[in-house]
Amino acid sequence: MSRKLNYLLQNWSPNIVASQRWLNSQGVDRRLADKYVRSGWLRRLGHGAYVRAGSNVDWPGGLNALQTQLGLNVHPGGITAFELRGYAHYIALGGRQVTLFGKPGTRLPAWFTGHSWSQPVALVTTRSLGQIDESTSAVTPGGIALKVATLELALFEMMYLVPKRQSYEEAMQVMESLTSLRPTVLQCLLETCTSVKTKRLVMQAAERLELPWKTAIDVSGVDFGSGPRTIHPGGQLDKHYNLVLDTPDQL
Repeated sequence: MSRKLNYLLQNWSPNIVASQRWLNSQGVDRRLADKYVRSGWLRRLGHGAYVRAGSNVDWPGGLNALQTQLGLNVHPGGITAFELRGYAHYIALGGRQVTLFGKPGTRLPAWFTGHSWSQPVALVTTRSLGQIDESTSAVTPGGIALKVATLELALFEMMYLVPKRQSYEEAMQVMESLTSLRPTVLQCLLETCTSVKTKRLVMQAAERLELPWKTAIDVSGVDFGSGPRTIHPGGQLDKHYNLVLDTPDQL
């Protein structure tokens, strides 16, 4: 084994994808990477991406490369963030879709989108969910460091996807456990979020579940828009938040 290859393997976690950009920073250009593939040390995952031969790399190892090697501003959010943060017992599991969030114009490399991970992965792009100083924090599933949406942002992301890509019923089950969210962060999100439906759903659910942080929220400066928003066609109108929803007995 050459000294350069030995150095590479020592500095490369077996559970993380290596992009060609990162390999270049380690002194391994494309020609040398291809040589290592032919020698059986590396396996090509797709154009511009490699994994160590014999390693078992899943989507967190690919996402780590997106975040740390390619500098893409994408993160697991919504229900996926709650799963990664230990709220899986409130969620229907079984190979469900992994949801990533990013800004409009974000493009994931073909090696990531084209690979068959253990779970399907989808990217949601939006500017509607408000601004906070720290929207993510570190979580290490399987020892792989990832930037994951905070609980407060994940709540807004989850409600943003209701009802087309996220069920209201599951969102309510998750929210029941969110008793210690930070009111100051929620206040900032409410004031800067431009999705009327999302803001209404957050506050309607908090009121219905009698979550303790609701009393610390000042909604006087929050724009809740006008006109009804329909979550469940044929449901009843919540006149306070102008939402058409099924009644609790129907959920």
